[in-house]
Amino acid sequence: MKKAIEIENISKIYDLGLVGTGTLYKDLNRTWAKLMGKTDPYASLVELNDRTKKSSSNMIYALKDINLSVEQGEVLGVIGKNGAGKSTLLKILSQITSPSMGNIKMKGRVASLLEVGTGMHPEMTARQNIYLNGSLMGMRRHEISSKLDKIVDFAGIEKYIDTPTKRFSSGMKVRLGFAIAAFLEPEVLIVDEVLAVGDAEFQKKAIGKMQDVTSGDTRTVLFVSHNMSSIRNLCERVIVLNNGEIVFDGETDRGIDHYLKLNSSLNSNVFHNQYDLDQDVFVKKVKLIGDSHEIEYSVNKIHFEFEIFCNGEFKDVFLGVTIEDNRGNNVIVTSSDEVKNNLLCELNKNVNLKLSFNGSILKPGKYFLTFSLRPRIGSPYHKEEKTIQFEIIDTITYRGMKNRYRETAIVAPIVNFELI
Repeated sequence: MKKAIEIENISKIYDLGLVGTGTLYKDLNRTWAKLMGKTDPYASLVELNDRTKKSSSNMIYALKDINLSVEQGEVLGVIGKNGAGKSTLLKILSQITSPSMGNIKMKGRVASLLEVGTGMHPEMTARQNIYLNGSLMGMRRHEISSKLDKIVDFAGIEKYIDTPTKRFSSGMKVRLGFAIAAFLEPEVLIVDEVLAVGDAEFQKKAIGKMQDVTSGDTRTVLFVSHNMSSIRNLCERVIVLNNGEIVFDGETDRGIDHYLKLNSSLNSNVFHNQYDLDQDVFVKKVKLIGDSHEIEYSVNKIHFEFEIFCNGEFKDVFLGVTIEDNRGNNVIVTSSDEVKNNLLCELNKNVNLKLSFNGSILKPGKYFLTFSLRPRIGSPYHKEEKTIQFEIIDTITYRGMKNRYRETAIVAPIVNFELI
């Protein structure tokens, strides 16, 4: 098979709070070393991008020594926790930013969908942006015109085709951006987590279109998502990034298991916030009540305690919680505003909250807890993915055997059958 992407020893270094190295002398030294094919003279001062530890240096590796090859027609999933380096890698491949060290070889036209509005001029209409993007990919005007109707129909923006995109909502921009990237048929398609911005209907359409795109052997796709179901459905191979390094490269199911273990507090039923946050309100501690993270199937109640710290006064804070199984399915999604109006936070005080739910609905297997503190409108104050792993252990047998039907279900409540 032909190689569509070859990455050799790519590293990306950031000097926190500075543009460049901070001095002209250092900038010239770094540029000269790069032109001569030598390593960055300041690389020895650089630390891994581990946000859970305090840094003794302002220089960090967003990516370190990345070696990767992707074959033509391959669909590669890129997964990792927030800050692992996923978006930096895709921006380098999309030529939005350049690597500090290393080389990249790519074959064919590249289309990227990394952030809301990527590649679109806000003053141009949707129609003009479609032609602009096609031209940048080297397409002729008649080629773009032949696909225009399909792009507009898929994006669902026919009424706004001649409206400047600066007036589009974030969801409309994502619809248009994805349609452009998918229908203009680039050889390499790079898609970041941006699809999560769209509504459920569009996400389903987008995943279906990506399955169509990847059914052939000519289109290479790099796909970043925190939705493990989408990764499992689309990708036969994944890489897992952690602190800027590739820690796994291989088969999808094994890669997802590796990622979930990295993002959970294994062998512990407590999550502690291990790093300083600038936010005025954040979750300080989460605890699974009990002596172990292993819970017997059929237990009546499962309890989590949250300790929330406030540096200011808030009257509009909500706690959202998701329980996810090891296949990426959201089994339970809930929020404190379903039972309370809000969490009243006062200056320099802790708010303690207890979450309880019926454990007997969960089938035997591993589960992960994700939480977010958020206002009614706007981005979360604090969000952590897969903070605690717990496992439901099957202790119920029927005629000396485990009930294997439970393994095929998403939920498995204990039920009774009675003759009436």
